[in-house]
Amino acid sequence: MEQDREILRGLAFRYMEAACAPSHDEKRALYRAVNDLRQIRPVVLINEIPWNELNDHPELALQCQDPDFRAAEEFFRQQLFQWKYFPADMVLDPFYGVEKIIRTTGFGLTVQESTLGDKEYAHSHSYQNQLESEEVLEKLHPETITYFKEETFALYHKIAGAIGDVLPVKIVGASTGYGLGCRTWDIVTELMGPENLFYALADEPEFMHRLAAKFTDIFLDKIRQYEELDLFEPNQTLIHSTAALNSTTPGECPEGRVTARQMWGRGLAQIFASVSKEMRDEFDITYMQRAMEPFGLVYYGCCEPLHNMIDILEKIPRLRKISITPWADVDAAADAIGGRYVLASKPNPAFALDAANNIEPARRELERILNAVKRNGCSCDIVLKDISSIGGSLQNLMAWEQMAMSLVENW
Repeated sequence: MEQDREILRGLAFRYMEAACAPSHDEKRALYRAVNDLRQIRPVVLINEIPWNELNDHPELALQCQDPDFRAAEEFFRQQLFQWKYFPADMVLDPFYGVEKIIRTTGFGLTVQESTLGDKEYAHSHSYQNQLESEEVLEKLHPETITYFKEETFALYHKIAGAIGDVLPVKIVGASTGYGLGCRTWDIVTELMGPENLFYALADEPEFMHRLAAKFTDIFLDKIRQYEELDLFEPNQTLIHSTAALNSTTPGECPEGRVTARQMWGRGLAQIFASVSKEMRDEFDITYMQRAMEPFGLVYYGCCEPLHNMIDILEKIPRLRKISITPWADVDAAADAIGGRYVLASKPNPAFALDAANNIEPARRELERILNAVKRNGCSCDIVLKDISSIGGSLQNLMAWEQMAMSLVENW
């Protein structure tokens, strides 16, 4: 145990040194400017990294034996590794956050699936249909959220006792993102399979409306519980891999309790990439308007192309950021978005696979994105994410990062 503490203390000291770099304040200002629609320059971030392809680097080798210390060690090693080799505009918070331990009973059904493939970051999924009849709606119920305060404080005291004199340690709440977003149709896809979902939208629209309404109620009740239990973390740096800092949230926290109005809301319907605008409007946006009403700002979209959907997304209350993926037409998206929303651009991660040997496809893609943003006066963050593979080469990530930063720094 003592050896674990010494390992962790050394990493915490190095992390604190890195987190105190003046550049972090400059990057925070960039984040806020983008999300306040007053962009200084586009922000570049790299997230969802295939660490399994980098773990042969000695700097990432875990040494701690205690599982709690080992988890903290992994955080420090990965953060320091990225800061050293491919930081882009990353920000290191000057503390270690112990997350509140939160558990849920679930909503009545669990995903039944089989997977193919042996890669850590990429699987093929097959789902069993559990939504074949009206009766199944009766099985769906609100989640019961429980905050394990004693467990959380025990972990906090354990970590703080090891490194608290080197690096501040604080208890942090839940940040909104994919896991705490309204993703009704992602969930329904996993409960019935995509083919069954598509047929049901066409053949059983009333049933699917009742399903959407049910999951919206479940989501809103979950948000209510997070508020009542004071589980939200208002000072989040990222919202699902994109910049989160802004001048609107968190705002004032009444009675010391963080409400959804001090948080980003997160909505998406990835499977609806394969349906019409009218169907997205009817089955998703109708319910998303209600689901996002409690939040201070809203980020909508994930991997689905939304360049021709901006007019229906505008119905979502306090919409601030829209995801524009590699499968979207960034020129059309930027033209429709203009200066009214943040264009959250997601470059194609496939171009990072061989970037050290051939950077030109990635460069051309980013130049097109930046030209579209500049031409239309958009605020923009650029996030390389969903990176399934970098061909096992750190140099590929480094080459992509260096190219991207050279473009935005000459903005």
